[in-house]
Amino acid sequence: MENAVASHQDDGAGRQFEVRLTSDSHFSWVRTRLSLERTLMSWVRTATALIGFGFTIVQFFERMGAMEGVGPAMRPEAPRYLGLALIFAGIVALVVSCWQYKYVEDCLWKEPFTPIAGVNRAPMRTPLLAISIGLMAIGLFAFVAVLIRAV
Repeated sequence: MENAVASHQDDGAGRQFEVRLTSDSHFSWVRTRLSLERTLMSWVRTATALIGFGFTIVQFFERMGAMEGVGPAMRPEAPRYLGLALIFAGIVALVVSCWQYKYVEDCLWKEPFTPIAGVNRAPMRTPLLAISIGLMAIGLFAFVAVLIRAV
């Protein structure tokens, strides 16, 4: 890469900065982009755990009540509410993390960072965003299944 400077007068918050077109800045941009991917992957794992654990709590306590020798629960609806809350928290985590991912990714591909990206074509899309949306659908299905069963 050439050692040029892409100057940017105002970033919208009144701060001044300039972007230098060097190999260091390019690889810093790449590390930031990969860090963004890892952050979304962490949120996907967290949301998967929340959704799965919420659904498991509901199923476990439903079956535990049907076992011999187990007395009736003091609050039989509590596990269902806890499960619904965990499933809902997983869905919300996915929605927020996908929004954050998209926002930061759009910022990374806009000026003044476009020259240091080192790519002249449209940005590459990750399958992780599609997986996140699929997991949201699974979470919504689990939430509705538990909710309908509660009614």
